[in-house]
Amino acid sequence: MRKNGTLLLLTLAMACQAFAVRPVVPARYHRMHRFHRVRWNPVFRPSHESLLLQNQEIDRMSLPRIYNDVQLERLKTSGDLVAIVPSESLRIQPSLDPGRRYCRPWTLDFVQDISEAYYKQFHQQIQVNSAVRTVLVQKKLRRHNRNAAPESGETASSHLAGLTVDLQRRGMSKAQVQWMEAYMKPLKELGLVEPEEERRQWCFHIMVSGAYSDWRMSHMLAVHAGSADDTLRELTTIGMPQVEVVSAQQSVLSQ
Repeated sequence: MRKNGTLLLLTLAMACQAFAVRPVVPARYHRMHRFHRVRWNPVFRPSHESLLLQNQEIDRMSLPRIYNDVQLERLKTSGDLVAIVPSESLRIQPSLDPGRRYCRPWTLDFVQDISEAYYKQFHQQIQVNSAVRTVLVQKKLRRHNRNAAPESGETASSHLAGLTVDLQRRGMSKAQVQWMEAYMKPLKELGLVEPEEERRQWCFHIMVSGAYSDWRMSHMLAVHAGSADDTLRELTTIGMPQVEVVSAQQSVLSQ
């Protein structure tokens, strides 16, 4: 009798397992799971070496790491930091503190250049997510974002010196991301920018070298010189007198 009772209990237990209600996993979960397994292979992968290069540029220029808002306001007043202003080609993340929508003048030159080129290509704005930070702000940031760079040391965040911006990558198409990478690659090779593609924040973290403005000016002069040469060839072709040709060429160069 006892043996029959044991068999009955075993049979019931197996039946319950066979017909047990199992949780239904939505298809969305599987899609998200597959998404996270997609290989991430950026051109500008974050690295320890990149952080060292960013800090070396800060030290080369003898720039201070801004400690608090008092020091930040002094740099704004002196013009060492300039305001990032929204435009047709540029927007700013609304949650970014207005007091920290500032950067170094050469960094602003870069932001304006890349945003205008991006807008010309895609008719969309680039968004600035972050710019200058203080040491105190960086400390608070690290409390809830362990991937943030430290506020001190040889790998400290370059945002602390005001020469770095984060441009939003989230929402860009594959073609737009590739365009950004292609735009910055020759600048990085020249040592003018040090970019990183951050995965968790989905942004382009870009430190801009103090040499950018000089390069920009020489590049613009080269473009104007090219325009002047084209003007000279065109005017000579149509038979304009040499004196008038030289006058026209000088007019183009002076623009």
